[in-house]
Amino acid sequence: MNRFLRWIFTLCIAYPVVWIWLGVRVSGRKKLPVEGPAIIVANHNSHLDVLTLFTLFPLSTLVNVLPVAAADYFLRNKVIGWFALRVIGIIPVYRGAHQANPLQVCVDALVAKKIVIIFPEGTRGEPGKFSEIKSGIWHLSQQCQEVPIIPVYMHGLDRSMGKGQRIPVPFFIDILIDEPLFYDADKVTFKQSLFTRFVTLQQQATRKIT
Repeated sequence: MNRFLRWIFTLCIAYPVVWIWLGVRVSGRKKLPVEGPAIIVANHNSHLDVLTLFTLFPLSTLVNVLPVAAADYFLRNKVIGWFALRVIGIIPVYRGAHQANPLQVCVDALVAKKIVIIFPEGTRGEPGKFSEIKSGIWHLSQQCQEVPIIPVYMHGLDRSMGKGQRIPVPFFIDILIDEPLFYDADKVTFKQSLFTRFVTLQQQATRKIT
């Protein structure tokens, strides 16, 4: 990742789109980590999700914030791949690849004290709905048991730029940040606990706008 390009992208594109064109209200910002290792888990309904998460961090921390993304999607051609790696700074994960540990790149980033962004639903879900939590986040937590996992719920991005939309519509966004949770040896309990956290945050966001 090119640090200068990341800063330019965030200052010139992410901030104007998210904070001026859309508008954001953040609850629990102080719960965000200021340094790694840490894992940010967020709901995924829009192409604007990563941009929005970037704007929550100061520029001094932003260079250490790395989103996990599917290599088969973002590296499918040279132009998208260059942008994803050099500007967005993705950690590419090869889905379905025959590797001993496909999450090792994420583990390495956390060992290097990075803040890793993961969308535990695995892909963009239906607008306004939170899909089933995939097991990848549990497997990563199992390998990094002391690393805090911070749930972040973003409400409104599915209306601003959901599936099939190419231009963001100016809907106000609410972002709610929860207390960190940690590894649980019981995978079912862990996934259910994380899912419950997101449902609670979603309900809180809904109450804020009614």
